[in-house]
Amino acid sequence: MMGELELAAILCSLILGGEAEVRHPYSAAYDLHYVVVDCETDTTVYEVGLDKRSSTDSLHQALFAAQLTGKAPGVVMIDTNGREDQYEYQVRMVAEAAGVAYLVYDKDFLLRWQMTDYLRNYPAPRASGEDVSLMLLD
Repeated sequence: MMGELELAAILCSLILGGEAEVRHPYSAAYDLHYVVVDCETDTTVYEVGLDKRSSTDSLHQALFAAQLTGKAPGVVMIDTNGREDQYEYQVRMVAEAAGVAYLVYDKDFLLRWQMTDYLRNYPAPRASGEDVSLMLLD
């Protein structure tokens, strides 16, 4: 099974059109630190998490990255079991209360999307009724 990092990369690059694992520096207590944004687009920083206990800090991470970058925060949960469990519910409720974008994607949908991406990028037939098999020779 693919892990959170791989699923976040699929989501970021193929669906959200962003860049995955972007590092941003910040200074605290006279030291230089970094925060890694799971997915960053031109307008939004997204924290991506599986529907597990560890994702309850996603909102904190998204808000902190938004402060560093000046972009809008967003949280994406990757659903692994086909239902909204207690962790997804908690993150959704707090995100809504804080006015943070909240998205959910099914793990299997992301895998299918990746596997069929080449089909969405395949050139369409150029003329009505044209034999598509001939296009393979182009």
